[in-house]
Amino acid sequence: MPHPFDIEEIFPDDGDHPVRLPRRQAGNSPQGVAVTLLADYTLRTRAWLPSAAIVALLAESDVSLAGARTVISRLARRGVLEGSRQGRRSSYRLSRSAAVSLSVGGSWVMAATTTTQPWDECWTLVAFSLPQERSAQRRALRGQLRWLGYAPLYDGLWISPHELTPKARAQLTQLHLGAVTVFRGRRIDLDAVAGRDPLDAWDVAAVAEQYESFLRRWRPLLPRIAAGRVDGAEAVRARTEVMDTFRRFPTLDPQLPLRLLPAGWLRGPARETFAAVYDGLADTAERHVRAVVARFADGAQAADVRAHSTADLLAGVCATDARSSAPPAAATDLAESSPSH
Repeated sequence: MPHPFDIEEIFPDDGDHPVRLPRRQAGNSPQGVAVTLLADYTLRTRAWLPSAAIVALLAESDVSLAGARTVISRLARRGVLEGSRQGRRSSYRLSRSAAVSLSVGGSWVMAATTTTQPWDECWTLVAFSLPQERSAQRRALRGQLRWLGYAPLYDGLWISPHELTPKARAQLTQLHLGAVTVFRGRRIDLDAVAGRDPLDAWDVAAVAEQYESFLRRWRPLLPRIAAGRVDGAEAVRARTEVMDTFRRFPTLDPQLPLRLLPAGWLRGPARETFAAVYDGLADTAERHVRAVVARFADGAQAADVRAHSTADLLAGVCATDARSSAPPAAATDLAESSPSH
């Protein structure tokens, strides 16, 4: 199984709205932090933010001024952000394609970690064989299968306990070009030495450790959240980090049937802890982001900053344009804003 920080993309593309979101790196990459920040507070409105405000917010997550400028430039080149300049002043917002992909991805993460589907004890098997000269296509197929919740039982045989959905079938059809066969059926037990348990496709012990690590990191914060003792900057950092970590669980533990897993599986407690942190800090974090934006823009622009909840994500955060399709003039130039550490 992949380490959670090796997942190549933050969210899968939506097919009709491809966008090159940042590749996953070890730890929280500056680009990943920037995308999470913008998604968490502007996804609903696609609000324009002064570049100086984005730089200031990234500085609170220990991204340097030069690093923040590089992040904004790269995200704009990737098509994740769209920008506008008025003299030396620049503003950015999520592109429509990025907003759609992030909305779809957020809903997928919440659904994959919230719902429990009944299991008919059948497995879906995806068998494929691609020659060496089609290595790029093979990587794309494996990546797509991973996002669909499959894992490799053998090199060219990937499995899932869930049925192939119409959307997944369409996605595989676009990729395989006649090189993939899909089956669904029950496992036949063989001799213990000869047979391999389908569950071995996932490193269940490693997944359990990731859940335990997540809970060790975030449960101690819950009493402080309940007591209102988390300030604005810390609330924004915590929501960014908890989202950045939790959204990887669906690829690590893609709704494997609970009866196949060890007793006391921590999927539910991790989901509850994530919601307590993400939702519990939403108002505090929103006020802080608005205050930072207001330092570089007018009040109307700051008012377009809106945090969303886990329930909003599950329902699908609809990305709509903010009050004006034209970016307001920023009050301060990026070159004049050098946040201190």
